[in-house]
Amino acid sequence: MDTLRSLQCFVRAVELGSLSAVAREQHTTQSNISKIVAALEDDLGVRLLERSTASLSPTMPGRRFYERARGLLEEYADAVAEVRGETAAASGLLRINAPVALGQFCLNGHVQDFLQQYPGMEVELILNDRMVDLVEEGVDIAVRLGSDLPPNVIARRVGASPRLLVAAPAYLKAHGTPQTPAQLAEHDYIRFAWSSTGDKLELSDGEQRVTVATHGRYRVNNALAIRDALAAGGGIGLCPEWLVHDLLAQRKLRRVLRGWQGQEQELNLLYPSRRYLPHRVRLMLDYLQQRFAAQAGF
Repeated sequence: MDTLRSLQCFVRAVELGSLSAVAREQHTTQSNISKIVAALEDDLGVRLLERSTASLSPTMPGRRFYERARGLLEEYADAVAEVRGETAAASGLLRINAPVALGQFCLNGHVQDFLQQYPGMEVELILNDRMVDLVEEGVDIAVRLGSDLPPNVIARRVGASPRLLVAAPAYLKAHGTPQTPAQLAEHDYIRFAWSSTGDKLELSDGEQRVTVATHGRYRVNNALAIRDALAAGGGIGLCPEWLVHDLLAQRKLRRVLRGWQGQEQELNLLYPSRRYLPHRVRLMLDYLQQRFAAQAGF
């Protein structure tokens, strides 16, 4: 049995979800791919794939074996590239997970630039606001905002964004500009719907900290929607600088209570805590760190 090819066929079967797709990719027949995977299962004495007429999925042992097999193949590919002097020629698929707003506002453009620079690379960018299990969901890099991180990953801190109080000039003209944190309670406050502190707002001027009870009729679970609502004159909000720096520069939003800020929002790149890190993952980690370091608002 050709062990290397067996591992390649199995890994691609899991990733593509179809033996016929693997066969097309490798310019052979589905029957041949099926025999190769079956021989691997016989050699291991473990069923790796659940097959049906409609779908194909890994068993629990198959999922664990897939993670190890994929790592072995990546290490082999990097070893081949190194001995051939091709370490600069990045190739392969990267799976990245990120929050929706950050992904749309910043990361999507960074990924497009990365793909232009490395034509051999593929990127699958999944945007959602939940904390994913990197190993279980096959994610290479997760871009996360905030300091509450899972313990079973490695985190690379790449920056932090100040949280600023902002409002549209039209809102401030109509309702007045608060002069103290306590006066925020008299204004419409727009906040994230799932905030752990609810209507309570914590601010600092560098010397003292205060907690203000805010009031607002609008709460939303999307940062871009908050940005739009503030720009439309809906109220006052506390936003990370990366989200509103352009509107502040264009004077579509104004700082409120300039001496006061909320706790800064950390930006971290997460990756699985495994010994071997593929070249393409290292490349993207370094690339994103450089891009976010130069990103306005961080």
